[in-house]
Amino acid sequence: MEFQHELIIPNEGLPFKLFLFEGGSGNYVREKHWHTSVEIFAVMDGKLSFFLNEEEYPLKAGELIIINSNEIHSIHAPEKNQTVVLQIPLKQFEDYFTAERFIRFASTGHPKNKELAGRIRELYEVNKKQEIGCSFKIKAVYNEIMYLLVSAYRITEVGEREVRYSRRLDALSKITTYMREHYKEDLKLSELAAMFGYSEAYLSRMFRKYAKVNFKTYLQDIRMAYAYRDLMNTDHTISAIALENGFCSSRGFAGDFRKRYGILPSELIKEREKK
Repeated sequence: MEFQHELIIPNEGLPFKLFLFEGGSGNYVREKHWHTSVEIFAVMDGKLSFFLNEEEYPLKAGELIIINSNEIHSIHAPEKNQTVVLQIPLKQFEDYFTAERFIRFASTGHPKNKELAGRIRELYEVNKKQEIGCSFKIKAVYNEIMYLLVSAYRITEVGEREVRYSRRLDALSKITTYMREHYKEDLKLSELAAMFGYSEAYLSRMFRKYAKVNFKTYLQDIRMAYAYRDLMNTDHTISAIALENGFCSSRGFAGDFRKRYGILPSELIKEREKK
């Protein structure tokens, strides 16, 4: 199976991740991947196509698609588009699971799609403007979205085969969720394997097979993503951010940061301050 696990980290201070689709300029392909979070793409302008289980789902302005947890998908955006993406951590639906850590939503063609797309667009606009009191409005609109999902989109009858298939990826999802919650700690592959009932060798193979990277690289990716967010949203020093996010030293952090993003942390801060 040639697909990758995508690391998703919520926006600062929010229980979800919200952003404009990175393929908005067109001529873009996102190869097969999966993630634990539930993901909604709402197209505001232009068009793009999704591929789920080798079946194509073309979307145009005003339409949306829901990508379920652990659902392998790819995206083709040959033309320019403006698409809002909302990613919701799976644990926020835990009171509505139809099986252990399992929930499914209707993906396309739902009669409530126009209403849901409107709410997602509203959420994006409110969050973008950041006006006084916007945090209350963000919570209100987000709760309306969550209500729509669990009341109108949730599929209550699912087959055992579908549940079993999801569990193949869910095993690694549980581990990566734990890593995101404890990434500041000194996590070791051997200790994590024992904690979840695997041998060290087996867990190492799981990372290489499904995440397409080794354990150490995945852990560093988590730490780097949170550090990047802190650099963009706080006034903490680079040394403090490095230590707060599990790096041994600011020098090592700066070097790794440059390899990943092509820019030093100090240069990123300067660019941020110019905006």
